[in-house]
Amino acid sequence: METKKIFERRDKINYYLDLAEVVSERATCIRRHYGAVIVKDDEVISTGYVGAPRGRANCNELGYCTRERLKVPRGERYELCRSVHAEANAIISAPRSAMLGSSLYLVGKEVATGEYVENASSCAMCKRLVINAGIERVYVRDSKDNYRVIEVKDWIENDESLDGSYGY
Repeated sequence: METKKIFERRDKINYYLDLAEVVSERATCIRRHYGAVIVKDDEVISTGYVGAPRGRANCNELGYCTRERLKVPRGERYELCRSVHAEANAIISAPRSAMLGSSLYLVGKEVATGEYVENASSCAMCKRLVINAGIERVYVRDSKDNYRVIEVKDWIENDESLDGSYGY
């Protein structure tokens, strides 16, 4: 018996990136909305979005961004940011044992335009968290159907903190 395909299924990587994009809709940053999903063995382990720590006022409630007011370039001075990043929120919501060998799916969108963040990547602080969590691979969405794959071992081997690189 021959089966007939009546529709195309979304590939798994874009499916998980789609989930991360939906998670980003909860973000409270007024500059960029990021969402992250951690997956291991085709099971969602954890999700996270960018937002202020529990109980603190979010930037969307305050109506301003400190880094924006100070004209801090993208990728720099995150200690001035009120928010916990999406990757960090996903990591702190999951046990390390569940994250060992997992993949993290990351989507960022510009609030002002709704466009995907160009050349999005984890900041230096989040890279360190991803490394220590035991996550093996990071998928970053560039467009609705296109993404980049980052092997976390590359972040270990090519340690940008040694050459003083800023931003991403």
